[in-house]
Amino acid sequence: MNRHSSYWVFLVHRLSGIALALFLPVHFWALGDALQLDALLAWTEQPLVKFSEWALVVLLAAHLGAGLRVLALEFLPWRDWQKGLAAAAAALTLAAGLAFALAL
Repeated sequence: MNRHSSYWVFLVHRLSGIALALFLPVHFWALGDALQLDALLAWTEQPLVKFSEWALVVLLAAHLGAGLRVLALEFLPWRDWQKGLAAAAAALTLAAGLAFALAL
């Protein structure tokens, strides 16, 4: 199945949006439970939580990049060079994920 690169950007934007929407209730629960801050901080040191933090940063970067592309498609005239924006958004997403992973 050979799909146009715009389809994959569309798919990443929608899937990252869904994943972020699923994350928000957990985030609000953690904020509400912050009264027990020592236990929460100890829990965040687990490798799975660290990986989840990294995945969240990658999802946010992917959603932002794809969303900016959607806005460009809506409000700017289409040009051939815009086809490369999908690759640029993917590269920036991976760079953001790598930068965050190195900071852990």
